[in-house]
Amino acid sequence: MVVDDHRLLAEALAAALQQRGHRVLAVGAPSGAAVELMAGRRPDVCLFGVGGHPPDQDPYAPLRRLRRERPEVAVVVLGPLGVPGRVAGAFAAGASGYVRGDERIDLVDRAIGRVRAGEAAVAVDVLRTAFEHLLWPAAEPDDEALRLLRVLTRREVQVLVRIAEGEDTAAIAAGMAIASSTARTHVQRVLMKLGARSRLEAAAVAARTGLLDRLR
Repeated sequence: MVVDDHRLLAEALAAALQQRGHRVLAVGAPSGAAVELMAGRRPDVCLFGVGGHPPDQDPYAPLRRLRRERPEVAVVVLGPLGVPGRVAGAFAAGASGYVRGDERIDLVDRAIGRVRAGEAAVAVDVLRTAFEHLLWPAAEPDDEALRLLRVLTRREVQVLVRIAEGEDTAAIAAGMAIASSTARTHVQRVLMKLGARSRLEAAAVAARTGLLDRLR
């Protein structure tokens, strides 16, 4: 059985597997409908695509349900390679294998054979990338920069960028199509919120905390 958030991809993969001699019992989308799609069917392997899942949502909630209700089905996740935690999350949710969503069909075929035999199926490059994320995690955004972004309004952020570019009050007013008095008020509020005594100091604070990099 093949499920994916993108039906076209699921159907293309199913067709390729059928050409290689696999019997595909069902094809469906989204991947969250896997349990319903299995009703009345007895697949031994489910290819579970998560490539199109929103990053702010748990892609493996349907997989955990699938493993609870149909524990006899081996699941091979087809997912992204460069997303930290996805590989570990897949196995924690009960997957038997993890293959890149853009992998060659022969490697997908090989993964199916391995999970049918009761083995785990993970490509070397998938494991390498997962370990790289664990050993050398990406630096977290500067907490101070995030704090400043939360206290500044959208207008004040725009003013700060212009301050950092060396614009005076008149240039800020003209560039933002606002009155000079309004521009002056925004500048004063930016200085106050950044705890800066001058425009130069405000620009330095923004640069030091990484705030300007996050605004570009």
